[in-house]
Amino acid sequence: MLDLQPISFAEACTFVAAHHSHHKPPQGHKFSLAVNDGEKVVGVVMVGRPVARMADDGYTLEVTRCCTDKTPHVASKLYAAAWRATRALGYRRLKRTRSSRRLAQAWWLRSGGSLGRHRADHGIVRVGRE
Repeated sequence: MLDLQPISFAEACTFVAAHHSHHKPPQGHKFSLAVNDGEKVVGVVMVGRPVARMADDGYTLEVTRCCTDKTPHVASKLYAAAWRATRALGYRRLKRTRSSRRLAQAWWLRSGGSLGRHRADHGIVRVGRE
C-alpha cells in the first residue's frame, strides 16, 4: 500500500541525491511530499517557484524534482498529490519540467496513445541533384 507523507527539504534532498540518475537536489522549494510503501520512502516530489522568470507570475509553481526508486505508480501518485497541494495553497498552475513531460508521453504511448496523427508509409522519395 502506497501512502503519502510530508517530508522535510533535507530528507527529500538526501533521497534525490541517492536515487536521481542525473540531477542534483534543487536549491530550495515551497513544499515536498513523499510516498512510502509501509517500510521506507519510495519516492519524493519537490515543488518550488518556476525556473523561468517569465513563468513566475505569483500563481504558478513548478515540479523541480520527482524522484522514485522505480516502484510502480509512485510518480503518478506524487504528481497528483503535488497538484492537489498546489491548488490548496491558492496557486493556479503547476508546471512540469521537460523530463516529466517525457515521462507523461512515455505513459501515454504505453497506454496506446499517439503523439501525432498516423501517417501511411509511402516509401522513400529521392530527390535528384542537378
